[in-house]
Amino acid sequence: MKHRLAVLVSGRGTNLQAIIDAVARGSLEMEIVGVFSDRPEPYAFRRARERSIPVVFVDPAGCPDRQEYDAALAREVSSFQADTIALAGFMRVLTPVFLNAFQGKIVNIHPALLPAFPGLEGQRQAIDRGVHYSGCTVHFVDAGVDAGPIILQSVVPVYQSDTPEALAKRILAKEHLTYPAALQLLAEGRLSLEGRRVIINWEGRIPLQPGDCVLEWLKIKDIIKGVPVCD
Repeated sequence: MKHRLAVLVSGRGTNLQAIIDAVARGSLEMEIVGVFSDRPEPYAFRRARERSIPVVFVDPAGCPDRQEYDAALAREVSSFQADTIALAGFMRVLTPVFLNAFQGKIVNIHPALLPAFPGLEGQRQAIDRGVHYSGCTVHFVDAGVDAGPIILQSVVPVYQSDTPEALAKRILAKEHLTYPAALQLLAEGRLSLEGRRVIINWEGRIPLQPGDCVLEWLKIKDIIKGVPVCD
């Protein structure tokens, strides 16, 4: 049985599309069982419907506070029996009500090299602080803001002429490679935690065909010794 994935969105859903495409290619061994949003008709819902993926709008207006909303959201997600919940541009900070319902099962992608520049506008933060490199981070979600254990990261240069929009576009291209790769490693059961470190077990891993998403991520990294890579 394939690993069951629920995706939480609020907007365009470009990372959702990258995940959908990786599943369609056969390079991400997950089934997207549902896409959930705090907004009635985000563009991400259109992407999901094109692949006949169920969509669910959980209306914040129907809940008196964040905790009640997260309880309602958790009930909806639970009904789809997801093994993992991926945040893909979901613009709400989750409370312990939701986090405790899916402890250790929630992942997120952030447009910065955590632990630097958590929170909103990570690209602008990077430019304002004058760093030479930024990127994206896939991490497990805990009670902190973008503070959970790091799974994968990808790096992009920051140019002196960059605007936040230009940097965001460059980072987003890496996000579309990095998120499916992290999810595939999760689906294969290759991730374990030692304290706050995520350990990846590369032993015996054979790239999937066609277009193995982990291999595509490795191609944008420096050579990793001991990892089997084939063309």
